[in-house]
Amino acid sequence: MNPNVQKSSVVHIGDSPRRVEDHKFLTGRGQYVEDLDFPSLAHGVPLLSPHAHARIVSIDVRRARQAPGVLCVLTGQDAIDEGLGGFPPLFMPEDMGGPKGYRTSRPVLVSDRVRHVGDRVAFVVAETADQARDALDLIEVDYEPLPAVVDLSDASAEGAPQIWEGAPGNRCCMVMFGNEAATTDAFAAAAHVTTLELLNNRVSANSIEPRCAIGLYSGVDDTYILYSSLQNPHGARQMLAQAVLKVEEIQLRVVSPDVGGGFGMKADPYPEDAMVLWAARRTGRPVKWVPTRSESIATDNHGRDQRVNAEMALDAQGRILAIRMRSMHSFGAYVMSAAVAPLTFAVRFVPSVYNVPAFHGVNVAIFTNTCPTGPYRGAGRPEATYVCERLIDQAAHELGLNPAELRRRNLIRPDQLPYSTHTGFVYDSGDFPDILEKALRLSGEESYPLRKAESAARGLLRGRGIGFFIEQGSIFNDKMTLRFDASGGLTILSGLHSHGQSHATVFAQLVSDWLGVPFASVKYLQGDTDKISFGRGTYAARSSMIGSNALRIAADELIAKGKPIAAFLMNCTKDEVEFKDRLYAGPGGKQIPMTEVAKAAHIKAGPLASFGVGLEASGVWNTDPPNFPNGCHVCELVIDPETGVVDIESYTAVDDVGRVLNPQICEGQVHGGVAQGIGQALLEQVVYDRETGQLISGSFMDYGMPRADDIPMMKTQLEEVTCKTNPVGVKAVGEAGTIGAPAAVMNAVHDALRAVGVTHLDMPATPLKVWNAIQVAKVRGQA
Repeated sequence: MNPNVQKSSVVHIGDSPRRVEDHKFLTGRGQYVEDLDFPSLAHGVPLLSPHAHARIVSIDVRRARQAPGVLCVLTGQDAIDEGLGGFPPLFMPEDMGGPKGYRTSRPVLVSDRVRHVGDRVAFVVAETADQARDALDLIEVDYEPLPAVVDLSDASAEGAPQIWEGAPGNRCCMVMFGNEAATTDAFAAAAHVTTLELLNNRVSANSIEPRCAIGLYSGVDDTYILYSSLQNPHGARQMLAQAVLKVEEIQLRVVSPDVGGGFGMKADPYPEDAMVLWAARRTGRPVKWVPTRSESIATDNHGRDQRVNAEMALDAQGRILAIRMRSMHSFGAYVMSAAVAPLTFAVRFVPSVYNVPAFHGVNVAIFTNTCPTGPYRGAGRPEATYVCERLIDQAAHELGLNPAELRRRNLIRPDQLPYSTHTGFVYDSGDFPDILEKALRLSGEESYPLRKAESAARGLLRGRGIGFFIEQGSIFNDKMTLRFDASGGLTILSGLHSHGQSHATVFAQLVSDWLGVPFASVKYLQGDTDKISFGRGTYAARSSMIGSNALRIAADELIAKGKPIAAFLMNCTKDEVEFKDRLYAGPGGKQIPMTEVAKAAHIKAGPLASFGVGLEASGVWNTDPPNFPNGCHVCELVIDPETGVVDIESYTAVDDVGRVLNPQICEGQVHGGVAQGIGQALLEQVVYDRETGQLISGSFMDYGMPRADDIPMMKTQLEEVTCKTNPVGVKAVGEAGTIGAPAAVMNAVHDALRAVGVTHLDMPATPLKVWNAIQVAKVRGQA
């Protein structure tokens, strides 16, 4: 029950009730994996490779096995002997008709050759976590170090050390979109060509709750239970059961309780999930694993890490003729999870919201001796947006045009919709010119010259940047179920997974509005494969579209199923009943609420028993075609040239999210996404030593996380241009801020630094990098 809503109150779509989730979390009653305890609980800790690339000559665990409290020590050879499989990629380009690539299978524990710092070599289980960590020091591993490559340019260079023998040149796979010949012709006819080389820095998700796992095993019926901090429990069950443990899925129950953020990093299982299950079987005890933050940074899938060469061709009037790009994307040491998704979207969304007559893009996945990369909030869309928006700002500078004016000349107009891109998308709805103008007005464009002059008088550099984007919201199909109990309470059984998205609030709003059920009487259930029959989890901004439309179908089916019962209660025929204003209405002004019909559906004897047992319905929604949320973000900042410090003074976001289900939650999603985008633009970067492959940014002492004073107060505005590809009219919102912010911030940084001769700076724009760039520009200007 939500204590902040009247028990009888119906909440409507477009309202902003206080979040159902807040009461539990703010009173310390959340239940995360680390909070769970079981009788005889043991603790496991993996031994991580200190080398970026090395052969394992031998491993001696005898002393560790004899250490106080140690229950077992597992190695890669043990995994082979017991027939455990590895973790394959979810899909590769050839699965979608593309060229064949090199598939890896990541082992639970490595037996022969480690390929990045943090590769798992052994797993110690003891009575306490401290005893397990002490025993790690007693494991003797003889490594034969091999040359390592962590930089994309080094890994792709001729003669580079090979990470996988079956992947010459460390090329894993590639994707390509567009028409190369048409693009070449367009460039030949161009009046102006803008060229940029861009780096999209590697980042770590750093969810507030690290990945954790507990494994249990029952020898009575040969079944497992995994408690894990996951975004997709059903998907984890499928991979662990089929690929790793090689058991039937019914033998494995996966529970993801409260999860403290995921951002794509927790979308799929990791070796530690298999380790705790395996160790539980070996010891006959529940086994818990909880990492340190440094272990998380070293082993969590990272995001981004792309190097791009991009060009934009324009005519004499500043209209885009073509865009072409060739890029390399680091996959790290293994193809993990849905790593191919960001590889693909980083190309497909480069044309963005602009009328681009010709396009050609290639993205090549490269193996490096680093932690694997995978989807991170936005998953390729931030990379694509960064390419296009940096190109268009640079072109505007070279042509002497206002960046907003160059965008005006090239935006897709509403009368051009539906619009087909050269990368296979069909935009169904949107008003991009209107979004631009609203963002400019809200951000105070007219008074910007005055603010710039005031900053200059104080010796500060002021800059302003735009980040316009469009993305694909939602992917795959999924199922939602509505089930009434005998008291009239309603439970939503969701195959999606909320780990900060407020599903318990928003989905309760929808069914309360549609069915007239009191908001406080709606319960939300997720995250348990034994309680939820099917699900694909939450990622790729999929929940708003799938959840709302599947629930709409389920609600309509409930209404239809309830009609005969309502007719009986009102002593009329089913054809005389309609569901109107959230009530069943019959002849003579008779009305019955859905909750009373639900109660009647549970009567076990008499005439009502003939209508069946209970009232339940399911809905399935497929996201083909998807939706295309879009937005225009404007960043304004000042730079102190004496220190290189960047201070964002204002940030404006105007986002088209389709039908707004809950304004407060939508705005919160934008705020969170912008904070992560600002972090990437100004502070965050996973850094490996280029010679040794050692992780340099292995703790929050070295990895720059954004703090409260790095994030400005934001002006946000939600635009409701309803989507035409789903009945509810909703678009996604969860990834918007992360997609628009890096481009907006870095365009503003470049706008400010041009005044002192700085022409290019890659993310992150840390104070040291900015200050150094200014000093280099000074020297160059004096030469």
